[in-house]
Amino acid sequence: MPSLYAPVTICAIATAPGRGGVGVIRVSGRDLLPFAAALTGGKQPKPRYATYTDFYAADGEAIDNGLLLYFPGPNSFTGEDVLELQGHGGPVVLNMLLTRCLQLGARLAEPGEFSKRAFLNDKMDLAQAESVADLIDASSETAARSALKSLKGAFSNEIHVLVDELITLRMLVEATLDFPEEEIDFLKKADALGKLQTLRQRLQQVQATARQGAILREGMHVVLVGQPNVGKSSLMNALAGDDIAIVTDIAGTTRDTVREEIVIDGVPVHIIDTAGLRDTDDVVEKIGIERTWQAVERADVALVLVDSREGVTAEVEAILERIPPQLPRLFIYNKADLSGETIGMAEEDGRSVLRLSARTHAGVDLLKARLLELIGYSGASEGVFLARERHLDAIRRAAEHMELAHTDWEMVEIFAEELRLAQNALSEITGQFTPDDLLGVIFSRFCIGK
Repeated sequence: MPSLYAPVTICAIATAPGRGGVGVIRVSGRDLLPFAAALTGGKQPKPRYATYTDFYAADGEAIDNGLLLYFPGPNSFTGEDVLELQGHGGPVVLNMLLTRCLQLGARLAEPGEFSKRAFLNDKMDLAQAESVADLIDASSETAARSALKSLKGAFSNEIHVLVDELITLRMLVEATLDFPEEEIDFLKKADALGKLQTLRQRLQQVQATARQGAILREGMHVVLVGQPNVGKSSLMNALAGDDIAIVTDIAGTTRDTVREEIVIDGVPVHIIDTAGLRDTDDVVEKIGIERTWQAVERADVALVLVDSREGVTAEVEAILERIPPQLPRLFIYNKADLSGETIGMAEEDGRSVLRLSARTHAGVDLLKARLLELIGYSGASEGVFLARERHLDAIRRAAEHMELAHTDWEMVEIFAEELRLAQNALSEITGQFTPDDLLGVIFSRFCIGK
């Protein structure tokens, strides 16, 4: 079947760089049986069977031996003819095989080009194509399971239902435009507002699930800030369950940002330990302090550490003045084992305070749970699918257009236009209404060979 994408044959190494037991080269294009014959000394592979064969160079000398799989289009990943050459996983032999494919007229695939062809040939929609990359990049089992749900269409199906119902409502509204004297009565009798309200409620449910999926995909960046020697590095080690950062009694031991990723209830959490904040003439320490503030600007949550025995001092207040007011923060009163205070959460002077001991790990589990609450994560249920920021943006815009449609429903032309814009916003998620330049950005972030 002719491809809807392009006649050019593409190829790429589909396995990760380095050495391994097996290496795979993927080829996609039109009419690849002659291509396969040239690689294998004239063999004609049987569709969807593994054929054991030698792979030959242009001079007839064997390069490698392994398995050849042939998937004729349209019943393949890309919708075109696809070959998979499974040879030995050494970089030299794989590059020799790749060179032979290039000699036979293929070109190197661009990042994500196989998935892009699958999308353009209607083998999957855009949200499903993105979930391929998300499944590969998943940093937790929960994220991987949610990415697979998206790949199998859980997210797309929700969007398709919303779009179909919007189209039905648009048809109802636009049918009244030819009868301006009766349009309001007609819309009332047809319960157009009730139908729109049902749509808005369903969109809210999808939005809530998508937010959870976006948290699973993106995780959160948590920055530890405070004066020297309040236990930032000790807390990082306690959260990570390992000695990641150097801990001493010497103030100013940490002079640069130290990063570590942990997983809390399936959510990737990027912890950034920073240099202690104080006035100093030390050039290196000043650079570290500047990097601390840069990390604060990029963080999702700030943990403000203070010594439980001292509380919030004037120096800590000065630090708080520089933290962006919109940044969620939690006060950590560390060293509760030394002050004798009770471990746990409290509200003091309008501030959320958690007393813990990084040294003994008492209260660290409370901190992990509180971090998830701060970013609005309520736990991955069976229905959670992975989502991206562009998906959330599209849903937000659709919700805004539906709200405007609800407000201006008596101006029927505006009502119809806002419904159209809501439909277009949602259709961007699945690729039914997506600019070409956006497609280029999305697929360029995929790995080569996928």
